[in-house]
Amino acid sequence: MKNFVVKTIANAGALAVAVWLLDKITLTGDSTGKKIGTLLIVALIFGLVNFLVKPIVKLFSLPLLILTLGLFTLIVNALMLLLTSWLADTFDLSFHVDGFWTAVLGGLIISIVSWALNLALPDGD
Repeated sequence: MKNFVVKTIANAGALAVAVWLLDKITLTGDSTGKKIGTLLIVALIFGLVNFLVKPIVKLFSLPLLILTLGLFTLIVNALMLLLTSWLADTFDLSFHVDGFWTAVLGGLIISIVSWALNLALPDGD
């Protein structure tokens, strides 16, 4: 359970960095507390999308992953971020990613920051 909380916090931090760096990834809210709450819920959705959908997409795109020596993973990450944005919009959360190329860059930022945060934060194992 502790590992799940740490990964969710790392995802929330990575999403916050992407929102801060990219103008076309938006997070709106009335107060800072509401923004943090929305960010945590979006991080949960992002974690679920990465846990449930990403392995299936990677399996079906395995030939492209091999052909591009893994660079197609950037596209898969962008699609997962766009799916998270769509789900957040469905749940009436104020998180939005505007455009595919923004999602590619956002996915790259989120991957790097969450990797660094997962190294820095303790895991529950």
